[in-house]
Amino acid sequence: MRVDRVELLQVRLPLIREFETSSHRKSYLEHVLVRVEDAGGAVGWGEIASPSGPFFCGETVETCWSIATAHLVPRLLGAEWEHPTQVPRLWARVRGNEFAKAGLDMACWALWSQATRVPLAEALGGERRSVVVGVSLGIEPTVDALLEQVARQVEAGYARVKLKIAPGWDVEAVAAVRAAYPDLQLHVDANGAYTEDDDHLTALRALDGERLLMIEQPFAPRDLMAAARLQAVIDTPVCLDESVVDGHDLETALAVGACRVLNIKVSRMGGLTAAVAAHDLAREHGIPVWCGGMYEFGVGRAANVAISSLPGFVLPSDVSGSDKYYTRDVLTQAIRADRGTVRVPWDTPGLGHDVDEEFVRATATRTHEENR
Repeated sequence: MRVDRVELLQVRLPLIREFETSSHRKSYLEHVLVRVEDAGGAVGWGEIASPSGPFFCGETVETCWSIATAHLVPRLLGAEWEHPTQVPRLWARVRGNEFAKAGLDMACWALWSQATRVPLAEALGGERRSVVVGVSLGIEPTVDALLEQVARQVEAGYARVKLKIAPGWDVEAVAAVRAAYPDLQLHVDANGAYTEDDDHLTALRALDGERLLMIEQPFAPRDLMAAARLQAVIDTPVCLDESVVDGHDLETALAVGACRVLNIKVSRMGGLTAAVAAHDLAREHGIPVWCGGMYEFGVGRAANVAISSLPGFVLPSDVSGSDKYYTRDVLTQAIRADRGTVRVPWDTPGLGHDVDEEFVRATATRTHEENR
């Protein structure tokens, strides 16, 4: 195969409800959609779902745009490849910049599966016809406001709820949710906001008594030893997110005992190719995985649904219905959850969803196009 045309379209969508994590609060998401086309007219879409600011990682929309236009797109255009797993080799000399790489990698997987008339889930090695999903809730002004949000998600049929936590917004909030919902699958995500200070460790150990599915990314991404020390003294599984970018990170984390669960994010790991490899490695080591999200628009969400159909994804993934976040998505028909599950498209090649190109082009705040 060969990509003869690449388009980048930067799109901003307002969130239905503002979302706060341990680092910042956001009212909109701004992502870059990637459209690739071969000489025969087959099209594949991808999504660069990077944050706007450098809080989750070092990449932003601006850095992704720069790297994609200057280094990734030129290496992709006109290059011959037979299978999408070969595409990342084209930019192997470009270090880091996984979010930027992920959007183009995803688009090439979508292009290949569209051209070969194979559903993306099948192309990736998926098995499930539907995936169990959960929701992620941000930090709220009050515990009562948090309980109100949890009630809405439980009523909608979601069996797993993830709560964002930060020092000072942890034990009391989580205990209140657990008291109100004794049987709810509940886990917390700190986005690396804690240290090994006594007060922080006291809070984390207190959370160990709340019957959580996991405590996600309690410490800074590179502080694997702190995660290992915490895992050694609590029963709740520690889950890593930002700490694991590639297979080498996962091998190190497993060697030091830093986690018992892995959050696989397609964007964080540089694309579907790398995410499948991480899934396979985790499965070899008996580590359960789930698919995390970056509040993707419909394109990235469709890719997340597809990869969540792989056998190692045994925990609910963050691929809930896009209508929970956006009044209007970039797809002609938004991805929706039905009582906590999302259907995997097995009767349609490619992503299994159509992009609303007219809406995307009308909404785009910046575009870039290159042809072979």
